[in-house]
Amino acid sequence: MPFKPIENPKCPKCGKSVYAAEERVAGGLKWHKMCFKCGMCNKLLDSTNCSEHEGELFCKVCHARKYGPKGYGFGGGAGCLSMDQGEHLQKQEYIGTHAVLDSRAIAKAPEGEGCPRCGGYVYAAEQMLARGRPWHRECFKCGECSKRLDSVNCCEGPDKDIYCKVCYGKRFGPKGYGYGQGGGALQSDASDAVANGESAAPRTTVIDTAAIKAPPGQGCPRCGGVVYAAEQVLAKGREWHRKCFKCRDCTKTLDSILACDGPDRDVYCKTCYGKKFGPHGYGFACGSGFLQTDGLTEDEISSFRPYYNPDTTSIKAPAGQGCPRCGGAVFAAEQQLAKGTMWHKKCFNCCDCHRPLDSVLACDGPDREIYCKACYGKKFGPKGFGYGHAPTLVSTNGESTISYPDARPTAGLKAPQGQGCLRCGFAVYAAEQMISKNRIWHRRCFNCGDCRRSLDSTNLNDGPDGDIYCRSCYGRKFGPKGVGYGMGAGTLTMA
Repeated sequence: MPFKPIENPKCPKCGKSVYAAEERVAGGLKWHKMCFKCGMCNKLLDSTNCSEHEGELFCKVCHARKYGPKGYGFGGGAGCLSMDQGEHLQKQEYIGTHAVLDSRAIAKAPEGEGCPRCGGYVYAAEQMLARGRPWHRECFKCGECSKRLDSVNCCEGPDKDIYCKVCYGKRFGPKGYGYGQGGGALQSDASDAVANGESAAPRTTVIDTAAIKAPPGQGCPRCGGVVYAAEQVLAKGREWHRKCFKCRDCTKTLDSILACDGPDRDVYCKTCYGKKFGPHGYGFACGSGFLQTDGLTEDEISSFRPYYNPDTTSIKAPAGQGCPRCGGAVFAAEQQLAKGTMWHKKCFNCCDCHRPLDSVLACDGPDREIYCKACYGKKFGPKGFGYGHAPTLVSTNGESTISYPDARPTAGLKAPQGQGCLRCGFAVYAAEQMISKNRIWHRRCFNCGDCRRSLDSTNLNDGPDGDIYCRSCYGRKFGPKGVGYGMGAGTLTMA
């Protein structure tokens, strides 16, 4: 039984078959993408602005002009008279003959020297160059559709004429499935020249690179053929055919960036090279923590698993030199410093809550341990009303609200009489001094003589007794007394 091809719908405009990759649907008919345009103004249409009438397409403006109502109010605006039927837009039938244009009234040039289209002389002001010959600007058009050309869209055909890219592809380009207007379409347009037996488009053939064999060790490593300069690619000092320069495993096409030279003198892509010759084991697969096991046995996989001994006390250090927490030796790769002592990174955590610490969170306690800030405040910070998370009472055993009531030094060099800190008598160094009324104080001693409130230059008051006070204590001790000088006007203070 003879094969019958499937009948495809015909385009109403050109009468040719319409395939799925290039079809446009309107009025129950199927059109080519390039035929889907207005029949009067040739404007390309889409589904939003097309109108179909008796098998012909129009844009909305032309459809209303030709078939819409006429009279007053139907023109460009309300009150206008429209009797336009679009006669000036009617297409004039053009029959292309592909003949040489009539020569203009210019001097004829000798054979082979003038414009290839009209044969006249071409002067410098109007010449366009193609195929090494000058053309008139008016003659520099496509030999098929007469579209004006320039240096960007000009294609020189094997028949010594010039074409636009579309006509060149139809006339001389490859034909078959995938070469039409879209992927999967069938391009089978045969030009009149081909139908008349003239030369068709050149056909592409698959070239056998191994047809011409090279001496051993000199040709392409993949096929063994001779490599000429126009097609050679270099890798590891050897010449390859561009067609053969692919990954040996996955046959992916390579370039100078993707190619990896293997120890077997072959080329691979980066992925296949890593699988075949790269490191294997945990962390060497697609991401960290994955196991790359291509080409490995179970024993090899087990040997790659890292060994880790979490016991930091396995190597003891001399007394006073190791980690203060566990007593083990601390090596440079794992040491953490605090208060002049070295700790293991694993041991560098809060003594109470065991929270991991760093140089910002660590607080050195007076018991030579380290704490986080919260545990340090609970254990060694002030206690009483106002020192909890809210105005709460932290002390529960009747102790003083201040664990260390006096932070003054108890040892060191005493300063000469009248030169040291007025409060403690010890020498004051530049890094910790505070100045008031030509006297110097320790920063920790620079507080109110009555309430021990810390002072600075904004709330400091020098008393007549040589001590320093905050404003409240100074007013209470040395300020005026009587009616109106208490906490508010009209109040009596005798404090």
